[in-house]
Amino acid sequence: MRRGKPLIVALFTTLTFTGAFAAGSGETKDDAVAMVKKAVAFIKEQGPDKAYPVIDDKASQFHDRDLYVVVYQLDGKVLAHGSNQKFIGKDMSDAQDVDGKLYVKERVELAGKQASFWQDYKFVNPVTKKVEPKEMYCEKLDNTAVCAGIYKS
Repeated sequence: MRRGKPLIVALFTTLTFTGAFAAGSGETKDDAVAMVKKAVAFIKEQGPDKAYPVIDDKASQFHDRDLYVVVYQLDGKVLAHGSNQKFIGKDMSDAQDVDGKLYVKERVELAGKQASFWQDYKFVNPVTKKVEPKEMYCEKLDNTAVCAGIYKS
Protein backbone atom coordinates (compact mmCIF):
# COMPACT_ATOMS: atom_id res chain seq x y z
CA MET A 1 0.00 0.00 0.00
CA ARG A 2 2.84 2.41 0.78
CA ARG A 3 4.30 2.06 -2.69
CA GLY A 4 1.02 3.02 -4.35
CA LYS A 5 0.40 6.15 -2.29
CA PRO A 6 3.07 8.34 -3.99
CA LEU A 7 1.79 7.18 -7.36
CA ILE A 8 -1.79 8.10 -6.43
CA VAL A 9 -0.66 11.53 -5.17
CA ALA A 10 1.33 12.14 -8.35
CA LEU A 11 -1.60 11.05 -10.52
CA PHE A 12 -4.03 13.27 -8.57
CA THR A 13 -1.66 16.27 -8.86
CA THR A 14 -1.22 15.73 -12.59
CA LEU A 15 -4.98 15.45 -13.15
CA THR A 16 -5.64 18.54 -11.04
CA PHE A 17 -3.19 20.69 -13.00
CA THR A 18 -4.31 19.24 -16.33
CA GLY A 19 -7.92 19.94 -15.44
CA ALA A 20 -7.13 23.51 -14.45
CA PHE A 21 -5.33 24.05 -17.74
CA ALA A 22 -8.11 22.48 -19.78
CA ALA A 23 -10.68 24.62 -17.97
CA GLY A 24 -9.03 27.70 -19.47
CA SER A 25 -7.22 28.98 -16.44
CA GLY A 26 -5.64 31.63 -18.66
CA GLU A 27 -2.15 32.61 -19.51
CA THR A 28 0.62 33.24 -17.01
CA LYS A 29 2.98 36.13 -16.42
CA ASP A 30 5.68 34.07 -18.15
CA ASP A 31 3.42 33.79 -21.21
CA ALA A 32 2.99 37.57 -21.32
CA VAL A 33 6.74 38.19 -20.98
CA ALA A 34 7.50 35.62 -23.69
CA MET A 35 4.91 37.17 -26.02
CA VAL A 36 6.37 40.66 -25.56
CA LYS A 37 9.93 39.43 -26.08
CA LYS A 38 8.83 37.63 -29.27
CA ALA A 39 7.08 40.80 -30.50
CA VAL A 40 10.10 43.01 -29.74
CA ALA A 41 12.39 40.64 -31.66
CA PHE A 42 9.90 40.51 -34.55
CA ILE A 43 9.64 44.32 -34.73
CA LYS A 44 13.44 44.64 -34.69
CA GLU A 45 13.77 41.98 -37.40
CA GLN A 46 10.94 43.05 -39.71
CA GLY A 47 10.68 46.76 -38.95
CA PRO A 48 7.47 48.42 -37.73
CA ASP A 49 5.84 48.74 -41.18
CA LYS A 50 5.88 44.98 -41.68
CA ALA A 51 5.54 43.90 -38.04
CA TYR A 52 2.56 45.99 -36.89
CA PRO A 53 0.03 44.53 -39.38
CA VAL A 54 1.03 41.04 -38.23
CA ILE A 55 0.59 42.05 -34.58
CA ASP A 56 -2.86 43.46 -35.48
CA ASP A 57 -3.96 40.13 -37.01
CA LYS A 58 -5.92 38.03 -34.50
CA ALA A 59 -4.82 34.89 -36.36
CA SER A 60 -1.12 35.69 -35.89
CA GLN A 61 1.44 34.36 -33.43
CA PHE A 62 0.85 37.50 -31.33
CA HIS A 63 -2.69 36.60 -30.28
CA ASP A 64 -3.60 33.63 -28.08
CA ARG A 65 -7.05 33.58 -26.43
CA ASP A 66 -7.01 36.60 -24.09
CA LEU A 67 -3.27 37.27 -24.56
CA TYR A 68 -2.35 39.75 -27.29
CA VAL A 69 0.24 42.43 -28.06
CA VAL A 70 -0.31 46.19 -28.07
CA VAL A 71 2.27 48.76 -29.18
CA TYR A 72 2.08 52.36 -27.96
CA GLN A 73 4.06 55.34 -29.09
CA LEU A 74 5.33 57.12 -25.97
CA ASP A 75 2.83 59.94 -26.52
CA GLY A 76 -0.07 57.48 -26.05
CA LYS A 77 -0.86 56.78 -29.71
CA VAL A 78 -1.67 53.13 -30.46
CA LEU A 79 0.55 51.80 -33.25
CA ALA A 80 -0.61 48.16 -33.17
CA HIS A 81 -3.35 46.34 -31.28
CA GLY A 82 -3.88 42.60 -31.35
CA SER A 83 -7.43 42.67 -30.03
CA ASN A 84 -9.16 45.84 -31.25
CA GLN A 85 -8.04 47.50 -34.48
CA LYS A 86 -10.36 50.48 -33.79
CA PHE A 87 -7.71 51.77 -31.37
CA ILE A 88 -4.92 51.89 -33.98
CA GLY A 89 -3.83 55.44 -34.73
CA LYS A 90 -5.70 56.90 -31.77
CA ASP A 91 -4.18 58.80 -28.88
CA MET A 92 -5.33 56.79 -25.88
CA SER A 93 -3.50 58.78 -23.20
CA ASP A 94 -6.83 59.94 -21.74
CA ALA A 95 -8.25 56.38 -21.55
CA GLN A 96 -9.46 55.45 -18.07
CA ASP A 97 -10.34 52.11 -16.57
CA VAL A 98 -13.53 51.64 -14.52
CA ASP A 99 -11.76 53.04 -11.44
CA GLY A 100 -10.74 56.22 -13.27
CA LYS A 101 -7.10 55.19 -13.63
CA LEU A 102 -5.41 56.80 -16.66
CA TYR A 103 -3.75 53.51 -17.54
CA VAL A 104 -2.29 54.42 -20.94
CA LYS A 105 -0.87 57.71 -19.64
CA GLU A 106 0.70 55.82 -16.73
CA ARG A 107 1.98 53.11 -19.08
CA VAL A 108 3.80 55.45 -21.44
CA GLU A 109 5.22 57.43 -18.49
CA LEU A 110 6.57 54.19 -17.02
CA ALA A 111 8.02 53.23 -20.41
CA GLY A 112 9.81 56.57 -20.52
CA LYS A 113 11.55 55.76 -17.23
CA GLN A 114 12.06 51.97 -17.27
CA ALA A 115 13.22 49.37 -19.78
CA SER A 116 10.47 46.96 -18.63
CA PHE A 117 7.69 46.92 -16.05
CA TRP A 118 4.36 45.44 -14.90
CA GLN A 119 1.22 47.56 -14.56
CA ASP A 120 -2.15 46.80 -12.92
CA TYR A 121 -5.48 48.13 -14.20
CA LYS A 122 -8.91 46.88 -15.27
CA PHE A 123 -9.93 46.14 -18.85
CA VAL A 124 -12.52 44.20 -20.88
CA ASN A 125 -11.41 40.60 -21.41
CA PRO A 126 -11.97 39.83 -25.12
CA VAL A 127 -12.89 36.22 -24.26
CA THR A 128 -15.34 36.78 -21.38
CA LYS A 129 -16.46 40.29 -22.47
CA LYS A 130 -16.29 41.33 -18.79
CA VAL A 131 -14.19 44.02 -17.12
CA GLU A 132 -11.50 42.17 -15.18
CA PRO A 133 -8.30 43.03 -13.30
CA LYS A 134 -5.36 42.85 -15.67
CA GLU A 135 -1.57 42.90 -15.36
CA MET A 136 0.28 44.32 -18.34
CA TYR A 137 3.94 43.63 -19.03
CA CYS A 138 5.72 46.18 -21.23
CA GLU A 139 9.17 46.66 -22.70
CA LYS A 140 10.44 49.91 -24.12
CA LEU A 141 11.62 49.68 -27.73
CA ASP A 142 12.95 52.95 -29.12
CA ASN A 143 10.06 55.45 -28.82
CA THR A 144 7.45 52.74 -28.11
CA ALA A 145 6.13 50.45 -25.41
CA VAL A 146 5.46 46.87 -26.53
CA CYS A 147 2.97 45.25 -24.13
CA ALA A 148 0.94 42.11 -23.44
CA GLY A 149 -1.14 41.34 -20.40
CA ILE A 150 -2.91 38.66 -18.47
CA TYR A 151 -6.28 38.75 -16.77
CA LYS A 152 -6.27 37.90 -13.08
CA SER A 153 -9.74 36.36 -12.88
